[in-house]
Amino acid sequence: MIKDGFSFQTGAGGASLAAAHFVRKMMEEAKVTGSFALGGITGYMVEMLEQGLFKKLIDVQGFDLDAIRSIAANPNHLEVSAGFYASPYNKGCAVNQLDVVILGATEIDTDFNVNVVTASDGVIMGGSGGHSDAAAGAKITIVVANLLRGRLPIIMDKVLTATTPGETIDVLVTERGVAVNPRRPELKEQLLAAGLPVKDINELKLLAEKIAGVPAQVITGEKIVAVVEYRDGTVIDVVRQTRR
Repeated sequence: MIKDGFSFQTGAGGASLAAAHFVRKMMEEAKVTGSFALGGITGYMVEMLEQGLFKKLIDVQGFDLDAIRSIAANPNHLEVSAGFYASPYNKGCAVNQLDVVILGATEIDTDFNVNVVTASDGVIMGGSGGHSDAAAGAKITIVVANLLRGRLPIIMDKVLTATTPGETIDVLVTERGVAVNPRRPELKEQLLAAGLPVKDINELKLLAEKIAGVPAQVITGEKIVAVVEYRDGTVIDVVRQTRR
């Protein structure tokens, strides 16, 4: 996918930004210039714009002071509305033009559903931002995460809170193997041909549990404290109050 004119988005989490570092190196080595980088913009993406690796930044949210400085001074750093960025009712929205998006996860289940809203204790960490939007729009959606986080496996039988549906996630990359959604058999064949350690997601789950054990289930009550809306306004899940 890394070729002249490709478009790219990455999340602002540590694992996603680390992946962006390697994408940047591959672009430099191949002398590739991308068309645009999208999303919540960080100083790292600003550097890529200023070095000519992308022609434009499309910015729906500035995450740091470098992004703010850039949007004020650089005519190729474009401010857009949330509707232009991701509205499913706008056929020309920016996420629909994405080639690749690299996203994080707090949990992912064996059906590739992703949680980025609640932590391992079931308490809300924050909103999901454009996670589900970019996943739905991009040609390839990659989730990058440590297989174990804080001694807890990230792969579950079922995520506590579904924020991005598994049908829009193509690949999970961990430090102990790569899992490909069964919906993308052609992608699995390409990754195997490239010599990557492709494994079934259930195999990765069992490996994590062998190392750290099966985490205790989060106990919740009946009280609903938040509603998770999907990008089209439908309710994809709810967050229930935890029992402490």
